[in-house]
Parts: sequence; C-alpha cells; structure tokens
Amino acid sequence: MIPFRSWITAAAVALTSGVLSAQSPAPAASPAAAPPTPVPVVPKNVIPDIKARGKLIVGVKFDVRLFGLNNPITKKVEGLDADIARALAKALLGGEDKIEMVEAISANRIPFLQEDKVDLVISTMTITDARKQQIDFSDVYYVAGQSLLVPKGSPIKSVKDLEGKTVTTVQGSTSEKELIKQSPKCKPLLLKSYSECFTALQNGLAEAMTTDDIILMGYKASANDKFDLVGGQFTTEPYGIGIKKGRPDLLEFVNAELRKMKTDGRWKAIYDKHLKPVSGVSIEPPK
Repeated sequence: MIPFRSWITAAAVALTSGVLSAQSPAPAASPAAAPPTPVPVVPKNVIPDIKARGKLIVGVKFDVRLFGLNNPITKKVEGLDADIARALAKALLGGEDKIEMVEAISANRIPFLQEDKVDLVISTMTITDARKQQIDFSDVYYVAGQSLLVPKGSPIKSVKDLEGKTVTTVQGSTSEKELIKQSPKCKPLLLKSYSECFTALQNGLAEAMTTDDIILMGYKASANDKFDLVGGQFTTEPYGIGIKKGRPDLLEFVNAELRKMKTDGRWKAIYDKHLKPVSGVSIEPPK
C-alpha cells in the first residue's frame, strides 16, 4: 500500500506536470525519415545460365484445379499454368520435361522471384501496379474476374450481401484486398491456400469463398453440384507471368513465345483442354 503522504505528493506532481504540459507548447515534430533509396536494378541476361543448368524452374500452384493441381497418382502438376510452363521449357530448352515446378502459393510468389528461387512464376497472378513495383510481368495470358462461391440455397447472391458474413480467401491475394474494399463489414477468414479455403467452406467455417471465377468453377465442379457461383464478376483480373526485375532476355523470350502460342493454336489447345470443360465456352486468347 502507498503511504497517504506519498500518494498526495505523487498526485500533486502529476497534476503540476499536466498543467505545465497543457500550458507549454508542444515540441516541434521531428522531420519524417526519408524513404529508403531503391536499390538499382542491374540488368543481367540469364538465359545462358538456364541453358547451362538444363532446366527451367517455375513457381506454380499445386492446389488450384484447372491451373495448377498436383495429381497425387501421376505426381504431375496439371492445368493451364503448368502447361504454359511446359511450353516455355520446350521452346527454350527443347523438351517439356526440362522443367522443375516449385509450389508457389500467393504469399511467396514474389519473394521466390526476388530470392532467385525460381526463374518464372506462373501461378494465377494478377498484374497490379503495386506488384509491378516489385517484379516484371509478361503480357497478359488470361483474364479472370473475382466472384463468390456459396453453398446451394445460400441467401448470399452478390458482394452486397456479405455484411456480417464469414468469407474466406487467400492471404496476400488481390482477392483479399478487393474483399475488404468492397465489403468492409464482412468477416474475412484468411488462409494460406485455396484448397484450405474450400475445405473451410465445405465444413461450414465460412459462408462464402471468394477468388477468381474460373478458380471457383474448378472447385464447384469437384463438389457434385453442392455449391453455386454467384455475384458475377466484380473485378477484372489479368494474369501475367512473373519475372524478376532486370532479366531483359528472359522477359523478351517469354513475351515472344506467348505471342506465338496465341497465334499458332497452342494457347487455345491448352485452354480447351483444361478450362473449356468447366467454363463451357470457347474464347479467344487475350490481346
């Protein structure tokens, strides 16, 4: 217990300090620290190193149907992203098998490039201005749009119905940012992968799942018609291949090969193989 006299003294000191603080002008704010100087990018041609290594290392999703799904039986990654990666490996090194695919979830796609863990990232990655400050992107190879997946009979019909609802998506994705922007009063359930999000939706831990519509179509198709795709497309998501800044020869090669794939029928063949059976529509390659 504090003695009464000590308590009175302490109170008086505190009161006096408060009065003095109120009467004294506030100290001048210290100048804001200058932003860090960006590290200059030193261009380096890396294709000779890739050819000497004998394989192209590509970050892809391992749990996203239609784009990058690791088949547990064949041990082969299947999907549009994976087949585009194989086409690039064949064009550069002479064979689709001259490739190593590394799992790249949303949170580590950019770090993997910056840390030279992969040569390319082809992993349902939307091109954004913020990301272009960190890495380079190829031309657009697919355009999706964010939507919602809900259990059949759900009252949720659009993004406007998400207030107070638990909505799951992947942490670090553009879907997370757009969800919070368009429905600030929802309850985000942020997980590491889309497969975890879909499991949460199936188990009733979330009332809706949101990401790009074509990804949601893949999960819907796998669940025996227990879910509905609702809300239409409320964003535009242009996918690009991620490349570390300062790799001019690799960027030029990727863009040149993408242009060839879009005109010689390879892009359409890959789309028809993986996406058309679920989307139900035939589309032309993005410009």
